[in-house]
Amino acid sequence: MPLETFEYDSAKFLGSEEAIAEYLLAASEDGDANHIARALGVVARARGMSDLSRNTGLTRPALYRALSGEGNPEFGTIAKVADALGYRLKLVLKSDGASATAAK
Repeated sequence: MPLETFEYDSAKFLGSEEAIAEYLLAASEDGDANHIARALGVVARARGMSDLSRNTGLTRPALYRALSGEGNPEFGTIAKVADALGYRLKLVLKSDGASATAAK
């Protein structure tokens, strides 16, 4: 008997605002722009891409492309999506201090 598998979709497990916040925090920890874009896309699918499209003024196809993790969305697009989802982007100093000493 062959093993039956199913496609995994993280959006199905983001049923609360707490889960969404933790998911976005974890995705942004390494600072990888593709991870952040993909995570915003997952949250957008969990909440409804149509609503996000209306709130940002971007088309659904443009949102899917920008938030796929494969594209190269403009920073303004990411900021607009984050804002429409109720989040803001924030830069924090790395805890190891390596960047601060390199700038001196």
